[in-house]
Amino acid sequence: MLKLSVVVPFYNVRTYAPDALKSLELNAREDFEFLLVDDRSTDGTSELLERAAVALPGAVRLRRDRNGGLASARNTGLDAARGEYITFLDGDDWLEPGHLARTLAAIEALNCDFVRTDHVQVTGRTRSVQRVPYGPQGVPADPRAGILPVSRATSVDYPYAWAGMYHRRLLDRGLLHFTDGLRTAEDRPWIWRLHREARSFAAVGMPGIFYRRGISTSLTQIGDERQLDFIRAFDQVLSDTAADPDCELLIHKAVRTYCAIIAHHVGSIERFEPAVARKLRSMSADALDRMPRAVLDRTLASMDAERAALLRTLRRRAPYRRGGAARTAGAVA
Repeated sequence: MLKLSVVVPFYNVRTYAPDALKSLELNAREDFEFLLVDDRSTDGTSELLERAAVALPGAVRLRRDRNGGLASARNTGLDAARGEYITFLDGDDWLEPGHLARTLAAIEALNCDFVRTDHVQVTGRTRSVQRVPYGPQGVPADPRAGILPVSRATSVDYPYAWAGMYHRRLLDRGLLHFTDGLRTAEDRPWIWRLHREARSFAAVGMPGIFYRRGISTSLTQIGDERQLDFIRAFDQVLSDTAADPDCELLIHKAVRTYCAIIAHHVGSIERFEPAVARKLRSMSADALDRMPRAVLDRTLASMDAERAALLRTLRRRAPYRRGGAARTAGAVA
């Protein structure tokens, strides 16, 4: 068995793909494989990957039949992975030389299901280190310890799949695949599932991944309907949490995070196309209506005045209905 599989989706990132591929070359080892997933690029990225499949040690080119988005592309790579450990990189980001080997050494030494790493955020010429929001470093712990408290950022608020490394046993247990078809927020139900169902994890620092922000090809910069997939992603978080034995403890965190993301999107609604903006308001109101009422009331009472007012205004758009996909969690209130 190979030691490490690196899943790298690419879609129309011809400008940035050479940096990603060069960084993989500077991380290559004879027991590493690089699964280069072409999500049906149309801008020349495919030709770059075709050449890389020959020139890059350990490269395996996988070409999807149709464009499916990041979640589906990652799943294609996971289905082909042969490594004892798994990690990810996005096709417009890059790695520091030797980062993969150092992270692998850390997870092997700790003998845990997964580790989370810091990363470097790159916005134009500005770089800043982003830390895993979890205190103890280099100490294996119960992943559920990374979910709470409600009142501050925790490890589930740091969802980046590429900021870490994962033992194959998680893949074999069905914990590493993403919800197929999600175009955005695909890592939110994924990170919650890991922290609920894995047996051990650790934060290890090591900011060796460079994450580009604010580039025009990023979905976060595009105000079309794909952005609305965050509703489906967080509905899944709420539904999964409602079925968890610790629902009473965890549902408050899930609702607060969902509310914060709704407030973020609606608070910057001018970046969306008009039809998408209308749909965003309507879907957000319906999402608030599906949340357990007492938990939502307490959440709004604890948020800052501006966001709470925005969410209360949205809430009045959709009268409460009986039932609802996430209302099953209402019994905890």
